[in-house]
Amino acid sequence: MSSKKINLKEKFSKFTQHWSPKIIAEMNDYQFKVVKIKGEFIWHNHTDTDETFLVIEGEMVIKFKDNKVKLSKGEMFVVPKGVEHKPFAEKECKILIIEPKGVINTGDAESDLTVDKETWI
Repeated sequence: MSSKKINLKEKFSKFTQHWSPKIIAEMNDYQFKVVKIKGEFIWHNHTDTDETFLVIEGEMVIKFKDNKVKLSKGEMFVVPKGVEHKPFAEKECKILIIEPKGVINTGDAESDLTVDKETWI
């Protein structure tokens, strides 16, 4: 067992790019990913899994076809599997995403924002 704690502020300081998830830990079959977001993402869904968004710093909106959810620092939302959604942040927002290993960030949609190589920091 490793006794090394994870400092989120330190992890966020290691990268600058937006919409590029970085893995910081694993628990069973789940990964914890830090992401900086700004602007619009793409419409997508994850057919086989829920996706958890936890705002560490800033504000974001998760748009759905018929409504939206606004999240601020310290707030969390679980997008149910199969639900089409589109994350958005007017200003840079730092978030933690919790999802199973191997989940593609753009789900069922192919995009320039698709991350095809997992990166640990």
